[in-house]
Amino acid sequence: MADMTTLATARPLALDPDRLLPVEPRTREIARRLYAAVAGLPIISPHGHVPPQWLAEDVAFSDPTSLLVSPDHYVFRLLHARGVALDELGVGGRPLTAAESRRAWHLLAQHWPAFRGTPSRFWMDSVLADVFGVTERLAPESADAIYDRVAEAIAAPDFRPRALMERFGIDILATTDDPVDDLHHHRTLRDDGFRRRVVPTFRPDRYLEPARADFADLMTDLSRASGVDTGTYRGYLAALEERRRFFKANGAVSSDHSHADVVTLTLDENEAARIYDAALRGVVCSGDATAFRRHMLVEMARMSTEDGLVMTLHPGVHRNHHSPTLERFGPDTGHDIPTTVEFTRGLQPLLDRFGTAEGFQLILFTLDETVLSREIAPLAGFYPSVYAGAPWWFLDAPEAVRRFRGAVTETAGFYRTSGFIDDTRAFLSIPARHDMSRRLDSGYLAQLVAEHRLDEDEALETVIDLVSTIPRKAFKL
Repeated sequence: MADMTTLATARPLALDPDRLLPVEPRTREIARRLYAAVAGLPIISPHGHVPPQWLAEDVAFSDPTSLLVSPDHYVFRLLHARGVALDELGVGGRPLTAAESRRAWHLLAQHWPAFRGTPSRFWMDSVLADVFGVTERLAPESADAIYDRVAEAIAAPDFRPRALMERFGIDILATTDDPVDDLHHHRTLRDDGFRRRVVPTFRPDRYLEPARADFADLMTDLSRASGVDTGTYRGYLAALEERRRFFKANGAVSSDHSHADVVTLTLDENEAARIYDAALRGVVCSGDATAFRRHMLVEMARMSTEDGLVMTLHPGVHRNHHSPTLERFGPDTGHDIPTTVEFTRGLQPLLDRFGTAEGFQLILFTLDETVLSREIAPLAGFYPSVYAGAPWWFLDAPEAVRRFRGAVTETAGFYRTSGFIDDTRAFLSIPARHDMSRRLDSGYLAQLVAEHRLDEDEALETVIDLVSTIPRKAFKL
């Protein structure tokens, strides 16, 4: 490996053991004790986007850029905001040559000051130091040596995905999967006897949006995968039910839904059938399509009461905000932007039917912080089925996590929340993200102890539950 000590002009990368813990000395001492109890506990990751193929085939990572930059929205979107072209970073799936990969890494180093104060800086520093043993801060003068160190490391067998999952202590990892996926990667992991648990997640969004131009083609795919004729509305429901059963039989514990809103309603069966038929013929109007999607969220809840899959909602995102980027690079390329969202009135029809149904569990996530204390916490504080989802996506940053605890705990407590959700494609950052959460929760609980609002033994039990018991209960693990 490259000798990091030769970089005389580079500055040291040193991770302070008290990072993110409270500054006040007495509170910090309490937080240290709490954090020490959870720092080494196994990671439970019940919602994320790591490709299951990586683990099933135990693929070797090709180069530092494609591992740490190209798949990480947080990193490449901020570089784009600084004027770096996405194709220079390997975004959109085009493989980079060795020279291009190194050039992209230099661009990251050149623009590294842009990440000051961001969670990406915290996570990347943690990955470089803890995973790769880097001792110098990323900068133009240290870029080549760090690149070489990472490149040499990932060529070794102990940096393959399965070995890293073991090293990171990830007990459970959920992927996100299309309803027609045959889940062969998950079966490979199961049949191989891999010790860690990797489970699929049923993500039916595309199949609930009848305004899509490809809706009829999707129904053909759904029919082929389920073995059920989707030519009628009843057949469509039966096909979705069959695929959910298939996913559950292959380890799934939840279904995930991300639409523009979470408004729900129930259509008469004849009306739903009329809209579905129009969608198959490509003549559905936008109002009917929206009503159908809102109706189908209720149907998804009904199916959850029958098959036991936890229902998670991730609404309020304007997908693919920049049309030229979408056309050139495709979806999921950094230009999804949060919008406002409303839960109380929108979910009332769904919760009227299933809010107290035995076995039904609904986890609510948001990118709109204004609804945490006003809507999500009160809903979770009444309905036995509702849990407040952890800060997600743009909100999984230190200050937002602290705000989340303050906004939700006073109304719903700790035990009506989901536990931390890393929600990432950036596999190597999973430990850093969970470590961030554990430090912040230790600090929050330490403050309660210091203010004599909680005894330390209660805080200790709670911080451990936040890492282990609470996510297992919320996701039926």
